[in-house]
Amino acid sequence: MAALDQKSPNVLLQSLCCRITGKSEAEVAHQFQYAVRVVGSNYAPTIERDEFLVSEKIKKELLKQRREGDAALFSELHRKLQTQVSLLFQIPWCICILVLALKGEPIENLCVGSYGALFAQALPRDAHSTPFYCTRPGSLPLSYPERLGPGGSQISTSMGTSGISSLGVYSLNGPTPTPQPLLAGHPPQTAGQQLGSRLAWALPNTSALAPTSRAPLGPPPLSTRAPRPRHDGDLTAEVGEAALVRDILYVFQGIDGKFIKMSNTDNCYKIDSKVVLCKSLRDTSSRLAELGWLHNKIRKYTDSRSLDRAFGLVGQSFCASLHQELKEYYRLLAVLHSQLQVEDDQGVNLGVESSLTLRRLLVWTYDPKVRLKTLAALVDFCQGRKGGELASAVHAYGKTGDPQMRALVQHILSLVSHPILNFLYRWIYDGELEDTYHEFFVASDPTVKTDRLWHDKYSLRKSMIPTFITMDQARKVLLIGKSINFLHQVCHDRTSPGKITPASKSTDSPKDAAELLSDLEGAFQGKIDAAYFETSKYLLNVLNQNYLLLEHLQAMRRYLLLGQGDFIRHLMDLLKPELARPATTLYQHNLTGILETAVRATNAQYDNAEILKRLDVRLLEVSPGDTGWDVFSLDYHVEGPIATVFTRECMSHYLRVFNFLWRAKRMEYILTDIWKGQMCNAKLLKSMPELSGVLHQCHILANEMVHFIHQMQYYITFEVLECCWDELWNKVEKAQDLDHIIAAHERFLDSVISRCLLDTNSRSLLNQLRAIFDQIIEFQSAQDSLYRSALEELTLRLQYEERKKQRDSEGEWGVTAEKEAEENRRIQEFQETIPKMRSQLRILTHFYQGIVQQFLVLIMTSPDESLRFLSFRLDFNEHYRARDPRLRASLGTTRGRRPSNI
Repeated sequence: MAALDQKSPNVLLQSLCCRITGKSEAEVAHQFQYAVRVVGSNYAPTIERDEFLVSEKIKKELLKQRREGDAALFSELHRKLQTQVSLLFQIPWCICILVLALKGEPIENLCVGSYGALFAQALPRDAHSTPFYCTRPGSLPLSYPERLGPGGSQISTSMGTSGISSLGVYSLNGPTPTPQPLLAGHPPQTAGQQLGSRLAWALPNTSALAPTSRAPLGPPPLSTRAPRPRHDGDLTAEVGEAALVRDILYVFQGIDGKFIKMSNTDNCYKIDSKVVLCKSLRDTSSRLAELGWLHNKIRKYTDSRSLDRAFGLVGQSFCASLHQELKEYYRLLAVLHSQLQVEDDQGVNLGVESSLTLRRLLVWTYDPKVRLKTLAALVDFCQGRKGGELASAVHAYGKTGDPQMRALVQHILSLVSHPILNFLYRWIYDGELEDTYHEFFVASDPTVKTDRLWHDKYSLRKSMIPTFITMDQARKVLLIGKSINFLHQVCHDRTSPGKITPASKSTDSPKDAAELLSDLEGAFQGKIDAAYFETSKYLLNVLNQNYLLLEHLQAMRRYLLLGQGDFIRHLMDLLKPELARPATTLYQHNLTGILETAVRATNAQYDNAEILKRLDVRLLEVSPGDTGWDVFSLDYHVEGPIATVFTRECMSHYLRVFNFLWRAKRMEYILTDIWKGQMCNAKLLKSMPELSGVLHQCHILANEMVHFIHQMQYYITFEVLECCWDELWNKVEKAQDLDHIIAAHERFLDSVISRCLLDTNSRSLLNQLRAIFDQIIEFQSAQDSLYRSALEELTLRLQYEERKKQRDSEGEWGVTAEKEAEENRRIQEFQETIPKMRSQLRILTHFYQGIVQQFLVLIMTSPDESLRFLSFRLDFNEHYRARDPRLRASLGTTRGRRPSNI
């Protein structure tokens, strides 16, 4: 035997078989027969899709065998083969089939089970078998010749189908039987008897079937009873099944047939009532016509929406996915039309087993019908929706137990969600929002100014948040893009977004979107979290380092919340003469000068100059009778990025708290002056015993007031301000984004306002407290008046005694009767004013104690536990409880002792 050409296709093919199986040439004869069959065939599914899925199956098989290196090598070789093969585009597909066949995978399973098709899996693909040759491969032609079938007729080796429909390798009446092996020297026959149709190639030669072949899987042939001949326009003649099949194929495309037409009244396809047709054919035709109705419903939706620009990118993607499904459906119809044309050309009769019948159509269109039903239901469900809402509708429809329907909806969802994910990545990596048709769940208001960018410009459209994105993820997505825009527009930071957050791979294709959607809690969540943490961390660093956010926050605590004790005390001392004047006589520049003096004289001078220059004086609106104490306030100017945290609402809250604390501090200052007056005048007035009772009464009332103010100051300073501030500072240190700081700061101010009795729910308590403050001021006035008149009287008495001594030293009478009578009359008049002073103090004490008792009753019923504990300290010796029966009940229920076990 002449030496075979080592580069011939046959030798190379056999060498490939030996290399893959690891067997000798004699042992791979059977595998080589299959290889020749596959390479010489003309399988015609959708080349790109089938090739991809088969190659994926090969790689999965290699991975199952823990051959990761071989899988990577196969992937690289397959890629190179795809790039190098241009004209013979079937070669990569055929080689993939060949490799799987050589691994022992039945071709029937490869072509049917491995490709979960979009439409039906029951149309014929190939019905021939390549004869088994025992000779060496040199005698086998691989140039696509016609081969002889077992019965002597010449059979082609290819069969074309719709790629997405996965029609299978079954012939019209069952799988291809395995032919009897041919001898090596079997002479070839001529090609003159070739059939012209690919579907006709699939018709089996029943006389040549091996006796061991299986029974046909397709439906049995219908009766060959010939219908009564009919002429054009003769509807009374019985219609043949072949004519109905032709009509049905038109109906599948939404085109009225000769006998089956669309009924607008009933909204369905109906067979003309005048047509003579048996009941079974009429029912079968009606069932098949439903496919055309479903097609029309989907096509109507896509046609009406495809040109609607307002439908948006998500809607257009949805229409494109429907068009893609209809395209695969049309490919199935093209195969059916091709087969019908072949039957017409070859003259195949209805009774032949391979003919196209209604029952076969019913079987072959079962899966396409189910898919079109799903699409039609999806179209109904998505009516009136767009953007993220449309994606949510598609995602909700994918929650089904049918794996094929779930795969279909997931495929559509990957196309629909592709624009949304592109919006999302553009937003979180570049801070750009290109949402022309308002489909994305992040909305922008272009009318909002820069100073309100963080609070008002960007917001969430909750209706547009897809259901596969959680609310927490949506909030993070909003914060990421908002932070990038805040850095650029408010902080004037020119750092590119790519340096803040390195952009990862975006969804360049629906395939990428599908992979991302399949791992929402993994890769998708990881991308959002990474961008969120990096962007938020960078923003907080810019605010703290460049704009001193934390230092400004501490300045608010020290100055507006009176935390800088030495500064506040010295400022009060300096302002006392000015603020005692009427409010209308004050000038802000004078007060500003006093403020600067207080800063330079205390530890406040060591603060950052950026902070001190923002500290200022503010005069409130003047009401009739107001003094400077009533209208004075400190102010803190904020602008730029820190104004996002210290908003106008926050600064108004600070102003309210400052006024309250300033008034309470003034009460402490007044009581200090009262105590100083009492201590200084106590020795001076010892010579006036008639004042001892009044002075004792003043001491008692002053001590009550001092105790009350000290307890209130303790409550405000330690239980309110310090506790709230500590909670705020802990939250600020743990904050992950600017929103956390803003929320913590707002909660701090709300808590301070509520617990300082400045909210609407504590209005009655605040009124009582202000009344107590007024009583303290009135008591100061009463005591000052008392001391003033007493000191005047004391001065006059001392002057009288001095004159008396002086006259005695001169040798004259110390006093004349007239002078003595005048002195006694004046002393009598002064003593007559003492009961008035005593009654005035008694009335003042009564009013003060009544207001305190009412205040205690109110705080005892307060839901705030700290306020209830304050009542215990205010009435620690039950002085007020003994005077007011209401306090006995309240204090008794609240101070209930531990129940006895007796």
